[in-house]
This record gives sequence, structure tokens and C-alpha cells, in this order.
Amino acid sequence: MTVARTRCVALVGVTGHVIEVEADVGHGIAGVSLIGMLDTALSEARDRVRSAIVNSRHAWPDARVTISLFPASLPKRGSVFDLGIAVAVLAAAGQVPRARVAGPFFLGELGLDGTVRPVRGVLPAVVAAAAAGAGQVVVPVVNAAEAELVPGVEVVAVRTLAELVAWLRDDDPAAPPPARPAGEPGAEGDAGTGPALDLADVAGQPAARRALEVCAAGGHNLWMLGQPGTGKTMLAERLPGLLPPLDRGQSLEVSSIHSVAGTLPPGRPLLTRPPFVAPHHTATIAAVVGGGSGVIRPGAVSLAHRGVFFMDEAPEFPARVLDALRQPLEAGAVTVARAAGSVSFPARFLLVLAANPCPCAQPATPETPCRCTPHQRRRYLARLSGPLLDRVDVKVTLTRSTRRELLADRRFIEPSAVVAERVARARERALRRLAGTPWRCNAEIPTAVLHGEFRPPTSAMSPLYRCLDTGELSARGLDRVIRVAWTLADLLGKDGPETAETTAALTLWTGAG
Repeated sequence: MTVARTRCVALVGVTGHVIEVEADVGHGIAGVSLIGMLDTALSEARDRVRSAIVNSRHAWPDARVTISLFPASLPKRGSVFDLGIAVAVLAAAGQVPRARVAGPFFLGELGLDGTVRPVRGVLPAVVAAAAAGAGQVVVPVVNAAEAELVPGVEVVAVRTLAELVAWLRDDDPAAPPPARPAGEPGAEGDAGTGPALDLADVAGQPAARRALEVCAAGGHNLWMLGQPGTGKTMLAERLPGLLPPLDRGQSLEVSSIHSVAGTLPPGRPLLTRPPFVAPHHTATIAAVVGGGSGVIRPGAVSLAHRGVFFMDEAPEFPARVLDALRQPLEAGAVTVARAAGSVSFPARFLLVLAANPCPCAQPATPETPCRCTPHQRRRYLARLSGPLLDRVDVKVTLTRSTRRELLADRRFIEPSAVVAERVARARERALRRLAGTPWRCNAEIPTAVLHGEFRPPTSAMSPLYRCLDTGELSARGLDRVIRVAWTLADLLGKDGPETAETTAALTLWTGAG
């Protein structure tokens, strides 16, 4: 009996788990047994692997082949295990040295002709392999740039199974791996999301532009209410351009989520800009929050991690979808529970809600006034529940600007680069204040710390106490206002919020400005 072992990675959410692939070629009736809590795609691997080996001009063992994926209790899904299974079978049959396949990790799907095809989730899989002490990781050539983002691991990029076998048969373990064709992208590719849109394009909405700056500086959520054509979508699309670029750790974290979802731009695997995600109002709860009947995939809120999640025409979204946002807004993560287990995805995003004041969405003018009744308007906006709006820090109402207002406002318009510089300085002040804590901006400060170390003086809290006593402000709303007050102080370069900042923050929270 001959047993060969190699390793692969199974992804649960965006977390990789090391899988030991064992192949046994022994006596008995010729056949293939594949065990280890597999899904349908993985159960079909026996046919893909057999055809790939035969079409790569290698002999399939005429014996009983047993393939086990350990640990057996961990669900395994997808075709990423094909390459590891094929290598283990060839090693067990004596066609490649068993010692050469024991060390590397093998990730990739096999075509029937032996082609090594790309798979999703290579980046978090290689991160897990590196954490397990891997020295080499074999991946499809298309996924090589993505795998090379992980330091300390040698990436072997292969195009075909025959090419991989030739490398494994080499007597020198230090022999160079197959070279990538000229012109294929390397690991230094920078995946931006296209040219950043400029805030200077928005005229006539100075209060909304100021609200965008405050939200970018503190990581606060935003609610915009206004008639069609007032610039709600334009403002939301320009918010990512005000946010600081992602640092290395954040880039890898965000890129891992998009790798699992299969949304990384080809050849540019590292996302360095905050993402912007805007689902259509017909999106299902699984599409927004995450889920799926088979493999659980991250939803739109996770794809917006460390970036902006924009819901245009927010009242048109199903109520279940809107209410499902409460958990990620509070916890910064989404937990999807299924019968087979629970999967958690990061989801710390800046929420932007936009809505028209009435269901008809028609511009109201003296000549053609809106025909919606007050009851219809209240019922329309009531689709956004109180608990959800209570978690929105800044609310602003947009109105149509006259030609004279548009011309006058152009003197005060600033480009995104100028506003982003002020945002960066405010964030730097917050980072210095939050040094030694896991929080990076004011919106992340928990309630206990907010009312302890970072509590404003009593004189500054007086306007908030009055609103709290009259019921205009909830306990959660009080926390939100204090966080915005700290952001306003950071933008002004102050050591802490004073009465002017708490009053201005209260105005932004109520939307009375």
C-alpha cells in the first residue's frame, strides 16, 4: 500500500483552513473513492482529475484509489482541491516523488485537458497557507499576481498539469518554477476602481458637501433627502474620493473579500482605494447581506468593507433588507447562519441613504406641483424604520437651486483633493487620540469609552441633555451626536468638542440644518 500526502486550503467565509489531501493506491477492484464531507462540485473531482491526468500523458493507476480530505468534519466546497488531488494520486502511484509534494500547497481547478484553471479566494487561501508555515504555494498562472501579495511565500505559477509534473520530477528542489509568459501582470498591480470623481462637479449644495466632509472625516453614516436632480447620487459617488487610501493591512483585507466573491479586476489584485458599492433596490437580502444555497458568498455590505455602501431610492428596498443592516452597522460584521454552520464576513462600511420626499419622484414646481398627499409622503418615508435612521449620524435635506444660487456657489466649490487633505488631517488627529486602541475613527468608538475618557465637558453637553430630557434625542442618538462633535472638533483642529461643536452635531443629526 502506497500513501501520498499533500496540502490544500478550504475557505469558510474569508478564513482559510488547512486541508490534508491523502491518496492511497492499493489492492482491490479498480475504482475511485473520494471521502471527506464534500459538496457536489468536489464529488465530481474524480472525473475531472482522471481525465486531466490521462490527457496530460500520464497513466491513471489500474488499482483501487482512495482519496481522503482531512479533517473530515470540515465542509469542503468547490473545485480548488483538484490540483492537490491530482498531485497526491500521481505521488501515490510513484509518478512523482512523494517527498516533493508533501511541502507545497496546491490550489487550482483542472480542465479535462490538464489545463490549470483559476479559482476564487486564492488570496485568503495563500494567507492561511503562509500562517501554516508553507514555503511554496502552487497556483494557476492567472491567480499568481494575487498570490504574490502575501509575503514570505514562494509562488509557483503553472498553466498545465504536465508543466507541474515536470517541475515536481526535477531532482533539484530549488530549481526555478515555470516562468510566466511575458506581459502577464505581477503582484504589484494596483486595482483602482477607475478615476476618482471630483467634488468640484457638484454645485449648489454647500450644506451637503460639508456633510460629506464630516462623514469622511469621522466615518459617519449619511442620509440625504431631496427631489430628483438635486445631486444625491453625484454626492454619494464622490464620497470615496474624500476617504484616505487603504493601508497595506486594509488592502489585503478588502482584496480577500473580493477574491472570495470573484470580483477582483483581472491582473490587478490589490485594492488600494475604498470600494463603492451601490446595489439596485430590487436586490435580495442574500445579495445585500450575504448567503447562498450552496457556497456562502459575501454580500454587498461586505464588498463595501472599508468603503461606501450607497442605497439610492432607499425606501424602495424591501423592509427585511433595510432591517438586516442593523447588525453590520453596530458590529462591523455579518454572520450568515445555515444548517451546516455559521460564516462571518467583515462589513464595516460607511452607509449612505438617499430618498425622494414622496413616491411619485416628480420634480415639484409651481406649474406642476406634486400630487402626493401628506399621508402618502409619511407612509413612503416610514419604510425606513426608526431604529435604522437612529443609526445614521448625519442627515441633510437637498433642495433645487436657482441659476443665481448655482453661479454664486461656484466661488466656494473646492476640488476633492483639497477636501480630502482636510479629512486626512482630521483623521490623523483622531488616530493620535485613539493610539493604543483598536479604533481608527470617531464612528468606531464604543459607548463605554465615549462616556468615559472621551466625554465632552458638561457645558458642551447641556444642549444634548435638554434634547434627551424632551425625548428629541435617544440614548443611541446621543452617542451618535457626541461622535460627530468629536469629528467637527478634529476638522477645526481643536483638542475636544465645545458647545459650538455639540450644537452643530445635533443639527446634523436631526437634519434641521
